[in-house]
Amino acid sequence: MDRRKFVSAGSMALFSIPMVGFSRFDYKQFPLPKPQWMVQLIQLNDQHLKNYPAIKVKDKAHIYYGGYYNGYEIPNPGSTWSFVIAACVAISCSESSNYRSVDLLREIKEAIECLLKMQHEDGTIDLLDTNFHSTPDTGFMVKRIVPAYTFLKKSGTPGSEPVLALFEKLLLQAGECLVRGGIHTPNHRWVVSAALTQLNNVWPNPRYVARIEEWLSEHIDLDPDGQYNEKSTYGYSGVVDRVLITISKGLNKPWILDAVRKNLKMMRYYLHPNGEVVTEASSRQDKGQIGTMENYYYPLRYLALLDNDGEFAAMCRLIEKTSFNSLAGFLIYFLEDETIYKELPADKPLPVNYVKAFPYSGVVRMRKADWDATLLSSNPAWLNFHKEKLALQGMRVAASFFGKGQFQTEAIEQNGNSWVLKSKLDGPYYQPYPKDKIDPNGDLNKMPRSLRAKSEVQYLDTTVTVTPNEKSLVVDIDMKGTDGVPVTLELIFRRGGEFQGVQAHPTQKDAYLFAGKEAVYSKDNQQIKFGPGKIEHKWLQLRGALPAMDAPTVYITGYTPFKHQLELS
Repeated sequence: MDRRKFVSAGSMALFSIPMVGFSRFDYKQFPLPKPQWMVQLIQLNDQHLKNYPAIKVKDKAHIYYGGYYNGYEIPNPGSTWSFVIAACVAISCSESSNYRSVDLLREIKEAIECLLKMQHEDGTIDLLDTNFHSTPDTGFMVKRIVPAYTFLKKSGTPGSEPVLALFEKLLLQAGECLVRGGIHTPNHRWVVSAALTQLNNVWPNPRYVARIEEWLSEHIDLDPDGQYNEKSTYGYSGVVDRVLITISKGLNKPWILDAVRKNLKMMRYYLHPNGEVVTEASSRQDKGQIGTMENYYYPLRYLALLDNDGEFAAMCRLIEKTSFNSLAGFLIYFLEDETIYKELPADKPLPVNYVKAFPYSGVVRMRKADWDATLLSSNPAWLNFHKEKLALQGMRVAASFFGKGQFQTEAIEQNGNSWVLKSKLDGPYYQPYPKDKIDPNGDLNKMPRSLRAKSEVQYLDTTVTVTPNEKSLVVDIDMKGTDGVPVTLELIFRRGGEFQGVQAHPTQKDAYLFAGKEAVYSKDNQQIKFGPGKIEHKWLQLRGALPAMDAPTVYITGYTPFKHQLELS
C-alpha cells in the first residue's frame, strides 16, 4: 500500500504500492538467472503496463503532456512516476515483452519531462491530496526512481542516454530538497534517508550522508513490543522495514537490521489464519483496513536468507499463497538484490496457539486452533474474532448514559487466564453558580461549569472480561450503577456469510436481532457460532453511541444492571 493511492483503483492499484529501496548495483555482464516466481511477476508487470495508455495525458498542448492522471482525472506526480517504474522494470528485463523497447523508451522520456515540469524550483513535488512542496513525498518518489534509472542504464536500450540525463536532472534537483527539507510523520525520516542513501550510491555526496546521520541520531522509533511509533501494520511498518534495509546496506550499518528483525518477529503474532494482518491498533490511514502481508515480503525474504530463519521463510510462503499477484508492485526490490534469488530455507512452524500481550500497542492477541481474536484498548470496537473465511470485525457495547455511554477501555489487565477491560462514567447535575462569582452581564463563558456544585450524580461502571479456552472465547459483560439504562451490544460481521438463528430487523438494513440460545454465521463449510442472545428492547441506535457500521450487525439489548455472557467458537 502506498502512502496515497495516486492511480485509479482496480487494475492500477498495484502501482500505488511503495517500491523498495536500492543499494549500489553490481553491473554484471552475466547476471544470475531470475527464479520462476520473479519471471511470473515480470509478466504481470507487462500486463499492468497495458492499463497506462488509458490514463495518459495525450494532448501535446497540455502543460503536463506525457504525464498520467489519477482516478479524478488530475495529472499528478504519483501516477506518473508509477508508470516510470513499471516501464523501466519492463524495458530492462529480457523476460519482458517490452525489453529494450524504443517505443516504451519514448513514453518514459515524456513522463520524466512531465515530472520535471511538476517539480518545483526547490526540488520538491506535490501530493495533491494534501501535501505541497513536500520533501517526504519527494523522498517516496526518489527512493523508487533511482533504481528505475539504474535499471534503464543497465538495460543498454538504444537511445537511452538523453533520457538518463533527464533522470539525473530530476533526481539531483530532488536531492537538494532532501538534504534540507522537513517531515510530517516518523516514517518520513527513514523514507527520506533511504532516498538519500540511494542517491549517494549513484552520485556520492557527503551532504547526503550527513543528513542521513542527522535523522539517525534521533534513534529508530521501535517500542519494546517490536512496533514502530505509528503502529501501521498494513501501511507503513512494511515501508519502514524496507527502507531501513536500504539504509543498512547502503551505509554499511548492519545494526539497523535489528529493528527490522524485531518488527518482523512481532508480526508473527499479528497474523489472522487467512494471512491478513491485524490493523485495528494503527494510528494511520490503514486503521481497521483489510490487508495482507505483501508489504513485508522483501524484508522477510531478505532476512530469512541472511539469518537462515525458518519462521520468516514460512511467512514468505504464506504471502505467496495469499497475495502473490500483489508482489508485482515490488519488483524493483527483487530485481536489484540478487541475494534473494536463492531458495528460501525450510519452514519453521509459525505460532498458532498463544495468548500474547503487546502493552505498548494496547493489544492482546489470542490464537487457538482455527480461530484468533484481538483485544484493543482505546478503541470502541474492543474485540474481533477471525476464522479463515469469516470475521467478527468488531464487538461494541453502549448505554444511553448522558450521551457518552459508548464503552472503551484505557487499559487491558490480566487476571489469571482472563483479560479485563474497564471504564467508569459519571453523569452529574449542576447547582446554581456561586453568587459572589456570577458575571454581572450573565456571560456563561465567564462562569465555568467546573465551579458549580454537583448533585444527583449518576454512575455507570462497565467491566468486560474475556477468557480464551481451547475451542472458544467467553465474553462477560457487566454494566451497573444507575439502574434502568438501555444497553445495546453489537456484533459486527464482515460481509460474505449467512446467518442462522437471528431475526432480520423489520426496517433497518443489515440489522439482526438475536434472542435465542445460539446463532451461526457461515460461509462454505466454515462457521462462527455465538450465543446466547437477549432482546429486551429494540432501540439499536442509542443516543451518544457511534453510528451503525456498514456491515451485517447482530444486536443484543437490555437494561442496567446488564450482565451477559457470550461465547464465540
